[in-house]
Amino acid sequence: MLHTQLTTLHSVALILQLLGSDSDDCTQSLLAGSGIRLADLQHPSMRITTAQEMRVCANARARCQALGLLLGRRMHVSSYGLFGYTLLSSATLGDALQLALEYPALLGTYFQLSLQHEGDTVWLQAGGYLDVPELATFNAEFCLSSLKLVCDDLLGQPLPLHGLRMQHAAPEYLDEYHASFACPQQFAASSNAFGFAASWLQQRLPLADPVTHSEMRERCSQLNSEFVQRQALITRCRQLLSAELVNPPGLEQLAQRLNCSPRSLRRHLSHAGSSYQKLLDALRFERARQLLEQQQLPIQQIAELMGYSETASFRHAFQRWSGMSPSRFRS
Repeated sequence: MLHTQLTTLHSVALILQLLGSDSDDCTQSLLAGSGIRLADLQHPSMRITTAQEMRVCANARARCQALGLLLGRRMHVSSYGLFGYTLLSSATLGDALQLALEYPALLGTYFQLSLQHEGDTVWLQAGGYLDVPELATFNAEFCLSSLKLVCDDLLGQPLPLHGLRMQHAAPEYLDEYHASFACPQQFAASSNAFGFAASWLQQRLPLADPVTHSEMRERCSQLNSEFVQRQALITRCRQLLSAELVNPPGLEQLAQRLNCSPRSLRRHLSHAGSSYQKLLDALRFERARQLLEQQQLPIQQIAELMGYSETASFRHAFQRWSGMSPSRFRS
């Protein structure tokens, strides 16, 4: 499934609200290794990579195992901007959920969403996860708890659940599960899903508005189309750059390989919240971080693999990306 390589600071800001404090040291420890600086938090529209977001999530989950559930209970439908309000103006809950299935990219999910009918019960299922394995449980909890909250927001009342299924083993923080899902819970299941009476799919939404919905749905279609095109471009740029990190093609060479002008490439990357240098820095940071974590190669050799002829230049760059030196990151 195609999902964005770039995202906003929204989830990171929520994590800092949950676990941060007035201490800069506490905030910096949550941001450690992500390349996100304290100053960046003053720019909520800034784009970061999903790898940076997942690094902060990993840091935070080391402190709070129930993080996914806690975050999900704060992701109201309004968090999804124009798409969220398009869902709110749908005629029925079923219409809204079908729209979410049609445009999963606008939800920013790492999963393939589907509705599975079993008799009088329908299961909203999140499958096909292919991202960071260590964060599979966190992302599943975040996905389903946020979707449950979205359903509640759409209906203007809690959606009664028949049951919850999770693929991972029962965790120690079951109290948080009860707070997110008031229903029987099954762990070590074959899928991640929550079930409810199929009759709720026909429930009319209190904020339904056919005229507004038609206009906003058309805009969502345009946004999705733009999103897919930009992400395809970013994915191709990342592929070309990552294959030659030691001696990467410049902007002009990259544009030539993509059969467009340098000006057009700059514009497309800018609209996606990125730039040539940001993409290159992100790729080098991701690769350098992997090599440092493996504890096998000396820092000098890692610098060479990143395309730096001088180790000092690599150290300065890594300090800028992560807020710490390569040796401190490795330790």
